[in-house]
Amino acid sequence: MRVRATPRGWTAVWLVVLAIVQAAAFIAVWRVAVHVEIGQWIDTVALTGNRIGQDRIDGPVDRILNAMSIVSLLAATAVIGFIALIRGRIALAVTATLLIGGANATTQLLKFGLGRPDFGIDPERIYAGNSLPSGHATVAASVAVALVLVLPRTVRVFGAFLGAGYAAIAGVATLSAGWHRPSDAVAAFLVVGVWAALAGLVLLITQREQAQVESADAHRVAATVLGVGGVLAVVACGFALSWLVDLRGTPPAELARRPLLVGYAGSAAGIAGTMGVVMALVLAAVHRLVPRVKG
Repeated sequence: MRVRATPRGWTAVWLVVLAIVQAAAFIAVWRVAVHVEIGQWIDTVALTGNRIGQDRIDGPVDRILNAMSIVSLLAATAVIGFIALIRGRIALAVTATLLIGGANATTQLLKFGLGRPDFGIDPERIYAGNSLPSGHATVAASVAVALVLVLPRTVRVFGAFLGAGYAAIAGVATLSAGWHRPSDAVAAFLVVGVWAALAGLVLLITQREQAQVESADAHRVAATVLGVGGVLAVVACGFALSWLVDLRGTPPAELARRPLLVGYAGSAAGIAGTMGVVMALVLAAVHRLVPRVKG
């Protein structure tokens, strides 16, 4: 099927909608988790719950997080650009690099630009200031999404599941280590989702008119599995966290083991589910953004 103005135009509209929806979701997460007292309380309960079993997972969590540095990010970006270049996709190499750089720069600007009101809920961390979005989660998710864009279609699904799993584990690890609240990781994934949509628009603009899109490359089943699994995890997170609302008068540090575990596990499901949905959206559209035949 030759990509003409109408199909490419509808893809562009879809990407704009995705960017707007994910940006709106980011704003909603930020407003509720940071500027609403019950949101801060639930976030703090989940973070306090990380102490359950922490001694057994400290080692693996530290290794995962310590592997994410400026050097490793630059190395991963170079590898991703190299994969695109050996496929003869110069515009793809540049766009994937811009996605990684833009998402991580945006996260750092937001982290230092957004404020966090003090409701007296988490006095131990109040002087740390705002921590949303998570830089580590942004690094993992941006590299994962960029990798899916540059991989050949034959291994793209494998890369999507591997990348989504890696980013989800990294996001949960920031919670397990006590470095970030769950909303920080969710917000980071949404930042990456917005940049993925913007990167898709750039790829459409640079795409030649005679480029051909094959419907067989749509990865519908894999995208559906990731998307449905992600949505179910987010719904499970919603039910778990809503169960905590009746306990909101209790300081998080004084809660029993069960509500702490519910908050921690529910938030972990929400982090993983958000990454699953973001990756599903990327996988569903990538065959139109990086067609099999460039033209």
